Amino acid sequence: MSGSVVLLHLAGAVALLLWATRMVRTGVERAYGDVLRHRLRSTMRNPLMAVLSGAGLSIALQSSTAVTLLVASFAGSGIVSGISGQLAVRGAEIGSALVVKLLAHDLSLLVPICLAAGTAMFMMTERREWRQMGRILVGIGLLLLSLEMIGEASEPLRQSTALPVIIEYFSGDPVTAFLLAALVTWLFHSSIAAVLLLVTLAARGLIPPELGIVLVLGVNLGSSVIAPILTRNSDPAVRVVPIGNLLMRGAGSVILMIAFTWTKPPIDYLGANEAAQIINAHILFNCIILLAGMPLARLVYRASEKIVALATPADPSGTLANAELSALNEGALDVPSQALANATREVVRVCETVEIMLKSIMELYESADAAKIQALAALDDRVDRRHAAIKLYLAKISTHQLSESEALRHQELIGACVKLEQVGDIIVRNMLAHVQKKLDRGLEFTDEGWRELTSFHASVLTNARLAFNLLVSRDTETARQLVEEKDRIRELEKQASQSHFKRLRDGSERSIETSSIHLDTIRDLKEINSLLASIAYPVLEESGLLRSSRLNAG
Repeated sequence: MSGSVVLLHLAGAVALLLWATRMVRTGVERAYGDVLRHRLRSTMRNPLMAVLSGAGLSIALQSSTAVTLLVASFAGSGIVSGISGQLAVRGAEIGSALVVKLLAHDLSLLVPICLAAGTAMFMMTERREWRQMGRILVGIGLLLLSLEMIGEASEPLRQSTALPVIIEYFSGDPVTAFLLAALVTWLFHSSIAAVLLLVTLAARGLIPPELGIVLVLGVNLGSSVIAPILTRNSDPAVRVVPIGNLLMRGAGSVILMIAFTWTKPPIDYLGANEAAQIINAHILFNCIILLAGMPLARLVYRASEKIVALATPADPSGTLANAELSALNEGALDVPSQALANATREVVRVCETVEIMLKSIMELYESADAAKIQALAALDDRVDRRHAAIKLYLAKISTHQLSESEALRHQELIGACVKLEQVGDIIVRNMLAHVQKKLDRGLEFTDEGWRELTSFHASVLTNARLAFNLLVSRDTETARQLVEEKDRIRELEKQASQSHFKRLRDGSERSIETSSIHLDTIRDLKEINSLLASIAYPVLEESGLLRSSRLNAG
């Protein structure tokens, strides 16, 4: 087999590995994302639980980067402290290393089982949870299959005359090997995939263990760079946790690479073979970073804050942060397609404001003061102003000749704009009143009641983001999912109400005190979800997937 054919097979196998890893992660996020986020949020106050929660979530998502981004968003919102966030990320790195160790075993028998069971679960039911579980199983099957393919594709390299020369070069130039591994990991956006590739090649005798350890340290450097790059345009508070991870894991990998190449310690104790030595070195490195990171967490967090502050440009005038632009260009009214595009842009801006309101309202339930309440009410005023401007602009568009598709889009934007304004009113007039009532009376929810509310809110917020995306993408599958979620929210409301009444029957004092607030909040969130789900109806009607306001089975 020629070298180009070997590389082609290897590239295909690696591509399948990356796709399968992503498939498992997205399946877990869609099926259990809300539950996992809630569990992580509720356990982050205890340092040890933060580490364990980070590790567990990383194992479930098969991605420490996903956990880093999630924790960074929590820290940016003030839900958790930055120090707890740093510790959760430390645990996530160990979790991803343990995933590598699990997948490195001979699990070939699971390939046909996972593929068959996953496909059957996905195709034989319309239930969202079962379909996502099927997706996860198919992803695991494809992941294991890709590892077999990498091993088979790399087998001819044993007879290659060029490979020993390349290995010898990188063994003699560990810095280049280290940086190359970091670059490949950044391109993969997955340390698990990168380490599994190294382990598979090492198991075939293609990578010596000494070089493999240098490469795995490079993988850790590359992995620590991913989250800071992805959050580079986020708010400063969000960027602190990823920068802290770069300081600890990135700097730690550089220091240990230098120490390893300089001292050349024995590595036989790491495992009986090359693959085991590389895996255990990966786990040992992240355990060292965890142990070093716990006493240094406060120092690293402060350093991260200073680095983010230095990298954040100041606005000397103080006005740019509050500047608002309108996409409603009067000069485009003579071209309806352009005018409708402008209106869409403005509606998307309203979506962004409503998302901020919907996200912030639950934070006020937990910790509210007069300033925060006033700030949220001000956002509703912004929604009202833009809503009025968009309706006026759309009225002007309707005076021009519109094609059938433009007329439908025109009506769709009017409907979406009205629904967004209604959502803002529910948040401010209803839910903000509940917050004020809770604050004035000094009431507290029971732990179980608060978990129900935050979980229900997280589901509605996820659906809201689907609806906002749908306004731009008009994707029929997203529209189907949004309408199906409406039924799921209805069932969640029933379950939450039943659980609440059970606590009332059991005589829970806090449940009695907060009963009306709890039930009214659930009702308001359900109404918000119904309004946003109806944004999907025009897309489904246009595709023939909606009949008498119900989703067709096809």
